[in-house]
Amino acid sequence: MLADPDTAWQTLSISGWYGTPERRLEICSQTAVWFHSGLPPVPVRWVLLRDPQGEFDPQALLCTDAARTPSQIISWFVQRWPVEVAFREARDHLGVETQRQWSDPAIARTTPCLLGLFSLTALLGKQLNPRTRLAATAAACYHKTQPTFADTLAAVRKEIWAAQGFSMSRTRSDRQKLPTQLKDGIAYALCHAA
Repeated sequence: MLADPDTAWQTLSISGWYGTPERRLEICSQTAVWFHSGLPPVPVRWVLLRDPQGEFDPQALLCTDAARTPSQIISWFVQRWPVEVAFREARDHLGVETQRQWSDPAIARTTPCLLGLFSLTALLGKQLNPRTRLAATAAACYHKTQPTFADTLAAVRKEIWAAQGFSMSRTRSDRQKLPTQLKDGIAYALCHAA
């Protein structure tokens, strides 16, 4: 279908395509049959996408609900992106899928706990002061406009540590406090390294 010059392409505007407000795509769609030996055939709606600007390779999307429109199927495809980013962040920063347990029940317990920790961190990050919450760490390779999960995790750590670990005893006056700049620099380094 992609190489066939007789394929009838339809132009469609999609919102939220990988972070862009509006993206024009060319699509074609039909219904086909998904057949597997020994099982009844299943009708599927397929949607073939191509970029008129040539910035990404053509993609094919499949949906087992053949009654759905191509725009609905593409919308579902676009909505999966934040979910995939969340799982990627959970793998990178919390070790989801890299547990070192020896039994299946231990693995089955660990992943939900790690995803719960991911959710708890996101909820605690949402409760932070807006200035703290939106402070995105500058990366050397690209400019970030929103904080990533790593930034949120570091901000939550810093708030917890500031409330517990960096408070000084009031009963003893002979202790010297660290200069604020040094204390903030140490906290920043530790929060992002931990």
